[in-house]
This record gives sequence, C-alpha cells and structure tokens, in this order.
Amino acid sequence: MMHAMLNVAVMAARRGGDTLIRNMNKLQKLNVEQKGRNDFVSDADHIAEKAVIETILKHYPEHAILAEESGQQGESDYVWIIDPLDGTTNYLHSFPVYCVSIAVTHNGRLEHAAVYDPLRQEFFTATRGQGAQLEGHKIRVSGRIDLERALIGTGFPYRDSNEAFEPYMNMLVSAMKNTTGIRRTGSAALDLCYVAAGRLDAFWETGLKPWDLAAGTLIIRS
Repeated sequence: MMHAMLNVAVMAARRGGDTLIRNMNKLQKLNVEQKGRNDFVSDADHIAEKAVIETILKHYPEHAILAEESGQQGESDYVWIIDPLDGTTNYLHSFPVYCVSIAVTHNGRLEHAAVYDPLRQEFFTATRGQGAQLEGHKIRVSGRIDLERALIGTGFPYRDSNEAFEPYMNMLVSAMKNTTGIRRTGSAALDLCYVAAGRLDAFWETGLKPWDLAAGTLIIRS
C-alpha cells in the first residue's frame, strides 16, 4: 500500500504535469525570463509549481516547502523539495523530455519521491526502505560494472563559468572512449530515474541543485 505522503506527492506531480500539458499549445504566448546564463523560467514553471504546492499544503499545511522558483517557505521537520519543470529549455522548444520532481525529507533524510513524465505518463516512485517502482512495478539498477558495455547519461555544464568546461570535457572524452555511449537528455531528474530503472547504467553532471537531485537520488537508492 502506498504511503499517504507518497500518494500526495503523486497527486501533486500529476496535477503539475497536467498544467504543463495544457500549456503546450500556448508556448509562443508564455512569458519567459532568464535567471542566469542558459537558465530560463517560464509561466509554465510558475503555474505548475503553484499547482504542486497547493496540492501538498491542502493535505499537509504545517509542512515546509523548498521549490525551485519560489524558494523556501515554512519551517518543519518535513520539507517537500520541488522542481515543477525539470527540463524547462526542452519544454520551451517542444523537445519531449521533461518532468515534475517531488521529494519529501524528514529531519533532512529522504523519505518519499515521485517523478512524473507527463508526456509518457510514467510515474517513478519510492519510499525509503521499500524499493522503487515505475507504474507500480518494481525497478532496479542494471548493476552493470563493465564500462565498455555501459550507457551513460550526462548533463553539460552550460550554466557554469568557463573554468568548469575543461574538467568536464576531459571527463566526457574519457567516458566516450571507454563506454558504449553517452546520452544527454536535458532532465537530470529523469536521467536519475532511468538509472534506477536500468535504462542508463550511470549518470553524472556538475552544478546540480537539491530539487534536481532529491527525488531521483532516493529512487536510485531504494
């Protein structure tokens, strides 16, 4: 039976994802702002985040929120970590890889996670100590340790300073020479879920934030 908090996370992620789908035919009308170098936020991010937070606080009004766009609100042993649209650039270009990512921590420890891909209607979920699931079916990492046969995911350090590029390129070249292939989707949360499901054998990226990592990390560890 799904834990009550995970059930709320699923409801919130689905509601956020539904707003993203509804706004897909309005992409040309969305207001888009630049937060930093190659770092954008749109009306769709804000609308989805509002829907997610409203759903959570309806059930747990005493809990705290840490969301990518609106930041920290409230104080509690329970904190919901939210990325309402992981893959904003993809979304704005109608590139079909993005998701809603939600994690719940208790006293700093990851407890529940839900990542929703609204286009494929895939839900990745986990509760600490109870395993990870994709659409209700148990998933597991590939366990592959032979790099020559491994498919690796990555994310480019496009937001970082020039100093970050050379070390990353060295890692990329090494990975290209020693693995079966490299994939860059543009959604770290989904990449982590793909590792959990064995679709990727590993993933690396620099400069990620808590909302990028939290849910996917628990899904892998579970």
